[in-house]
Amino acid sequence: MKFEDILADINGFGRFQKMIIVISFIGRFTMPCHFMLNNFIAAIPSHHCDIGSLDDEGFFWNLSQAERLAVSIPVKEDGSLNSCQMFAEPQYHLLINSSNMTDLPTVPCQNGWVYDNTTFKSTLTSQWDLVCDRKGENKATATIFFVGVMFGAITFGSLSDRFGRRIMLLVSYVSGMLIAIASAFSTSYVMFAVLRFFTGFCITGIVIVTTVLSVEWVDIEHRKLVGVIDSLSWTFGNTVFAAIAYFVTDWRWLIVSVTSPLTLAIITWRWMPESARWLIANGKLEQAQMYLKKCAKMNGRAELIDTLKIETLLTVVVTEKRDRPYSYFDLIRTPNMRKLAICTGTVWFCVATAFYGISFNITGFGLNIYLTQFTYAVIELPAKVSVYYLLDKIGRRSTEVGTLLMAGVCLGINIVIPKDMSTVRTVVAVIGKGFSSASFATIVLYSSELYPTVIRQNGMGYNSFMARLGVAVAPLILLLDEVWKDLPQVVLCSAAVLGGIVARMLSETRNRCLPETIEDIEQQ
Repeated sequence: MKFEDILADINGFGRFQKMIIVISFIGRFTMPCHFMLNNFIAAIPSHHCDIGSLDDEGFFWNLSQAERLAVSIPVKEDGSLNSCQMFAEPQYHLLINSSNMTDLPTVPCQNGWVYDNTTFKSTLTSQWDLVCDRKGENKATATIFFVGVMFGAITFGSLSDRFGRRIMLLVSYVSGMLIAIASAFSTSYVMFAVLRFFTGFCITGIVIVTTVLSVEWVDIEHRKLVGVIDSLSWTFGNTVFAAIAYFVTDWRWLIVSVTSPLTLAIITWRWMPESARWLIANGKLEQAQMYLKKCAKMNGRAELIDTLKIETLLTVVVTEKRDRPYSYFDLIRTPNMRKLAICTGTVWFCVATAFYGISFNITGFGLNIYLTQFTYAVIELPAKVSVYYLLDKIGRRSTEVGTLLMAGVCLGINIVIPKDMSTVRTVVAVIGKGFSSASFATIVLYSSELYPTVIRQNGMGYNSFMARLGVAVAPLILLLDEVWKDLPQVVLCSAAVLGGIVARMLSETRNRCLPETIEDIEQQ
């Protein structure tokens, strides 16, 4: 007997399932905000060397601010002030003739920097002077966070398959909120980096646990709808985040603002049920029976409660032992599982690299960063609505392959568009972001349908690990523009195309029952 047969009897998409979706939506709101947080808290405001120490020099104090800057800081070819160098001594002759500065002696900034606080009241950059020689540390904050997410995905995936989805969701909520708030009050860059790592480690449990819980409680017909709704929570969070970042311009309070919704998530957790599939697969039949009866009652099928007997549940999983623990080793123990793990891991890595490579480049086109962030978020809405129809029309595999290849095409087009056509390049990038967003929405649902119940959370944890590996390298890929200005676009384009090719090797899951055991995968 299949679990889907039980769900069909008690309504696989009633009030009970909708309650799960709403609770998941609340908790997932903070995820995209934290994932995109570095775009704003680590933004680099306009800055130049602090020349306040020169005020005591004779003639200097008589000059206007513009004249002080002119005689103290060299000007770059585009007319802007050099942000990392100053003249060894004030060059007063430049007030009369500023045509030639090439031979004038310069030194690195001696007394720190002055930052333009027009856009941002405070950022990590201005807080700890992460500019010039320390610019790499600025970029590293995003990578550190996503390395934490990467290891958190592996950990929570394993623990959720061992101890249950529900309890690990609470652990992720509480630990993620406490550590994120603590990071907002860091007193040094090292302290912030460490806490940022553990923030990523803890909050990643939210997305992988809620995704699996939602999929495991709904029937075949509504799995795609639930997958798209879960994905739209990401879009909603990204869209609102642009507004939050616009009004909250201090990096500490911005972290607090995007973390605070977890308080509501913790309160609503009490109504989140455990996965009945997981309970049955692990021999906890009485608890599974309790939740299934609650589901039947809430969905208006109370008359079927008496039919949900322990003897009935015993027949759901009969092909594998339920008394042994499953681990990540089971992902590679058998041939078909091994092939599945390699393919989905590669696709997740490529999807995440392309998606976040575009998302992190909100200042790369010369337009307003808030508008770019908002536009990047809004384009996800039509992209994911389209996915809802495509998943059944052409199937999961074709949707994944098509969206990845189209994202690659957009990234490739931007390689040949001149840099001075910033508006055109932004439009193409936004379209590419839409396709990459659609590919992400598809692969999350697709993977949860490909893996069997007994190791589904391990599978999603592994895939999330691979995705976060891709996210972690995305900021570093953007630094490749110092080698060749178009190299980041070439790498991101190649990743998207590779992902599309590998996705073609996965099996289709449209209108199929979820596999329950590893044996189900090996018999395909």
